[in-house]
Amino acid sequence: MVAADPVATVRARADALYRAAVECCRQHDRSAKLFSSSDPELEHKHADALCAMCDGSLAELSAAYETATAHVHPPDAEGWWHKANALWHASREYQRRHAGCDALSKRLATKHSPDQLAAMQMEYELEASSLLALRHAAEAYRKTRPELT
Repeated sequence: MVAADPVATVRARADALYRAAVECCRQHDRSAKLFSSSDPELEHKHADALCAMCDGSLAELSAAYETATAHVHPPDAEGWWHKANALWHASREYQRRHAGCDALSKRLATKHSPDQLAAMQMEYELEASSLLALRHAAEAYRKTRPELT
């Protein structure tokens, strides 16, 4: 049995990470649109569940990419490699910001001072910024892999 080409494995994991990032961004955009309207509560519940599933998928595929790249270093001529690493960094930053928002929201769920509200607002802004960075990193990666849709 012939072992798979390690560079091809890394590229396949990068492609999967790309698809997860795109879907994560899409679901969060969809959810944001729902929350700005007066749609039924049940739809909001399911949108939250889809976002959570996409966030989990992004985290798992990010870890899989990290594992695949641990001992593989494609030649510098591989343009996708640098964009894939940037996508991986953006996905990790998004995960970190998202977890920070969740933790702060839970901690301040009942009582909060104006200063705590300001801190929460800043965390939400940083999370939104990291989601935008994830979107840009995914688009940059896609440009190196035109066969991805």
